[in-house]
Amino acid sequence: MNVYLDNAATTPMAPEVLEAMLPFMKEHFGNPSSTHSFGRKTKNGIEMSRKSIASKLNADPSEIVFTSGGTEADNMALRCSVVDLGVERIVTSTIEHHAVGHTAESLIVSNNVEVAYVKLTEKGSVDLVDLEKLLKSSDKKTLVSLMHGNNEIGNLISLEKVSQLCFQNSALFHSDTVQTMGHYSFDLKALNIDFITCAAHKFHGPKGVGFLYVNKKNKLKTLMFGGSQERGHRGGTENLYGIIGLAKAVELAYSDLEEHQNQIQGLKTYMKEELVKINNQIAFNGELEDQDSLYTVLNVCFPENEKSGMFLFSLDINGIAASGGSACSSGSNQGSHVLSALEKTNPCQAIRFSFGRYTTKEEIDYTLEKIKEML
Repeated sequence: MNVYLDNAATTPMAPEVLEAMLPFMKEHFGNPSSTHSFGRKTKNGIEMSRKSIASKLNADPSEIVFTSGGTEADNMALRCSVVDLGVERIVTSTIEHHAVGHTAESLIVSNNVEVAYVKLTEKGSVDLVDLEKLLKSSDKKTLVSLMHGNNEIGNLISLEKVSQLCFQNSALFHSDTVQTMGHYSFDLKALNIDFITCAAHKFHGPKGVGFLYVNKKNKLKTLMFGGSQERGHRGGTENLYGIIGLAKAVELAYSDLEEHQNQIQGLKTYMKEELVKINNQIAFNGELEDQDSLYTVLNVCFPENEKSGMFLFSLDINGIAASGGSACSSGSNQGSHVLSALEKTNPCQAIRFSFGRYTTKEEIDYTLEKIKEML
C-alpha cells in the first residue's frame, strides 16, 4: 500500500483543477497582453480568476497580485515594504519559513534594515507580550512578519490579535499564510492586515503559482521589470493555466471548508491517540490544542534508539511518505531550524505527518500498523 502523508510539502492536484486548466493548455493559448481575440480570451480568464479568488477572501480583485508561489510572495512583501514603504525594522521569529527568514537577513546587508526576533514559548508559539514590547521599543517604521501556521510543527497564531497589536503601534503586518490558505476562512476587509501569501500546490492546485494579497492602502512599485503585467507590480507573461488552476483550487477549497476541516481534524486526532497507545513514550512537537494547531499537521516525537535514525527511511520502504522537516530543506544536511528553536527535554526522532483532502482512515491504520512493527 502506498500512503502519502506529506501534504504540507505539496498536495496532489484535484481532478477538477486539472479539468479547468486543460482548455487553457490546449485551445486558449493567446498571450494575455495581446489585444486581438486570442489575447482577450486569456486576459479575461486571468481577471475572472482574480475576481473569483478575491470574492472568497472578501478582498478587492486589485489587491490580488499573482506570483510564482509563496516564496516569491514573501520576498515581495518584505522587499517592497522596505524599498517602497520605508520600513526600517522587521520583527519576525526564528521559526519562520526561510522565504521570510533569509529575506530578512539579506535586507540587513542590502538595506541596513534592523531585524528583531520575538520570543517563543516552550512549545514554539509567539509570545504576544514580548511582541508588544518590541513594537513599543522603537520609533522606526516596522513590519511584523509572522506566519499564520507553522509548516513543521503546526502552531497557529491569532491573526486578529497580532494585527490589532500592529495597528495600535503603527506597524505593518505580513503573514505567510501558505499553510492556511485554502484550509481556513479569511475576511480581509475585516482583518487589518497588509500582506498575506498563497501557494496553490498546498491545497490541491498546480505548482509554480500563487499570489500576494496587498492591502490597497499600500502602494507598491514594480518588483520585476520587463512589462506592465499585474498592474505594474510584476513584469512577465502570466502563468495562464496556473492562475486558472489556482482559482479553481480556491473555489474547491471553500465550497466545503467546514466538512473538510472536520474530516481531517478527525484523522489527526485519531492518529495522535493511537500512537500513544502503541508507545506511551511517544510525544508531539508544537501545540496540541485543536484551536492552536493546524489540523493538517502532526509532528511526532519518537523516542530515540539505535534504529531511530532510519525511521523515515523505513517508512518510505513501507510505502509511506512523511517528512523529517520542511520539504524546502530537502537535500540539506542541516537539521530543522524550527525544531532546533524548541526547548526539548528529551532527545527524539521527529517525523511530520501531514494530511490532505484525499487522506483516508485506512491509510492511517496502515501507517500505524507499520509504525508498531518498526518500534
